[in-house]
Formats: sequence, C-alpha cells, structure tokens
Amino acid sequence: MITDPIGDLLTRIRNGQMRRTAKVRSPNSRLRVRLLDVLQEEGYIRGYAEVEFKGHKELEIELKYHDGEPVIREIKRISTPGRRVYSSVDELKPYRQGLGCSILSTPQGLMTDSSAKEKNVGGEVLCQVF
Repeated sequence: MITDPIGDLLTRIRNGQMRRTAKVRSPNSRLRVRLLDVLQEEGYIRGYAEVEFKGHKELEIELKYHDGEPVIREIKRISTPGRRVYSSVDELKPYRQGLGCSILSTPQGLMTDSSAKEKNVGGEVLCQVF
C-alpha cells in the first residue's frame, strides 16, 4: 500500500526522465488523473492513457523532451501526508518568477497557482513544477 500516491507519481516521472524513457507507468486513481490533466494542460507531459496490466488499471504517462532534455527540470512535493501545506489566495507567490507553477488542490478541483488566483481560491499546495 502506498501512503503518498502523489509523491509516488512524481517520483516515477522524475526517475523516468532521468533514465530518458519515453513512457512510465503508475497505478490508476482519480487524484493522479487530475494531476496529470493539469501537467498536460501546462505542457509538461505529452499525455497519458489508462491501460490494463496484469488485471490492474494503470496509467501510462508519455514524457516530454525538448532537444533531448526533459521538459520538467524540477518537480517536487510540497504538502506531504505528515506535513500539510495550505495557502490562501493572498499568500500565493509565482514559482520561479512565473516560469514554473504550483499545483493546488482547491474546493473547485486541482489547478495551477495562476488559475487559483483568477478564481480567487486557495487550497493545499501539492507540488511545484519547473
């Protein structure tokens, strides 16, 4: 059993990019799908697909590279199961002068920090991507 599914997903993506693989697999869950939707909208991954593997549903994530280098330079978990980090709209700061983004879990769903500011909602800061 995985106690931190988001941390597991981010680690699989990080490890896949270090090995320069085209695709990585991760167990399927609604939270992971929503996180991958945000990463795809922001252009950090090519896409993903739900596949059946040994009787279990998994997500096959297609990683994105530019000139042989991974598009995601840094991806890190902020809020962990042992230490939750929440942020109001006023406390949201641009990550890396706006070049990166923070992904938040809000009452209106998962979204980037810029979308959260537009919709005037705060929430739990799940991760930061650059």
